[in-house]
Amino acid sequence: MKTETVQAGALPASHTGKLRRIARRMHKERYIYLLLLPGLLYFIVYRYLPMFGIVIAFKDYSPFLGFADSPWVGLANFARIFESPEVVQVMINTLVISFLQIVFAFPAPILLALMLNEVRRQSLKRVIQSIVYLPHFLSWVVVVGIVSIFFRNEGLVNDFLVYRMGFEQPIPFLTNPDFFRPMIVLEVIWKEVGWGTIIFLAAMAGVNPNLYEAAVMDGASRFRQIWHVTLPAIRSTIVVLLIIRLGDVLEVGFEQIFLQLNAFNLDIGNTLDTYVYYKGIQQSDYSFSTAVGVFKGLVGLVLVMTANWLAKRYGEEGVY
Repeated sequence: MKTETVQAGALPASHTGKLRRIARRMHKERYIYLLLLPGLLYFIVYRYLPMFGIVIAFKDYSPFLGFADSPWVGLANFARIFESPEVVQVMINTLVISFLQIVFAFPAPILLALMLNEVRRQSLKRVIQSIVYLPHFLSWVVVVGIVSIFFRNEGLVNDFLVYRMGFEQPIPFLTNPDFFRPMIVLEVIWKEVGWGTIIFLAAMAGVNPNLYEAAVMDGASRFRQIWHVTLPAIRSTIVVLLIIRLGDVLEVGFEQIFLQLNAFNLDIGNTLDTYVYYKGIQQSDYSFSTAVGVFKGLVGLVLVMTANWLAKRYGEEGVY
């Protein structure tokens, strides 16, 4: 009876052959992997390596002691999140703004894509697309600057309201807290609605034309064709993007919010991102601000996993 001896650490022949095939394929497609390298390095350097800094959320971090010598405090920083009324208010502000963006800003690209899809003249359609895409390429500094010029007390909007519409005095759009959240949402819609239509228009381009012909034969109007053909065809795309958006439910845009905060709207405009900045950078409370950031990421992860599970439960593909 033959006995085979296998050296310690040696791989089976099937695994060795598989590794060789992978190596040959990688060598054959080495230029494609070379193109992938810059993006891979970006994620490694700016996304994965900084994750080691999460350890300071469990420490009383001091820059003078460093990561290793700062004392451990366990979950004390996370307990402060739920004990601080200031954090609770900031959390409410973030959730309200995020909810308004999901309700109003998320459907806006869908509606615009549906309208653009109905434009039959391709030249006109391309011109409209180019115009609505342009605001996406403006930085938030420029966008907020434009808003400030238009809506300040001596701006064009108040000049029109006072001198043309008969208002007795200018409306304080920039200092009245009641206008802060609507303006934030409207700015997001104006800046990103055109760019968001790209994915939905691509999904609509893949709809089978025979479905529209069958709907016409059944006497369906253009609205009925949109409701019963176009929207069901892009439903999976909408669900996937909504799941991704839920992952950023506590991410409402630091730069946009920060540039428009002032003493009048700070109570309702201070969000988690700006709060982390104030606590971590201005007050040097690095451990607590890191704990808030970790908590925000965990909430996003739970929401994505829950939304993805619900999507699969109701017959959609989901993200993974």
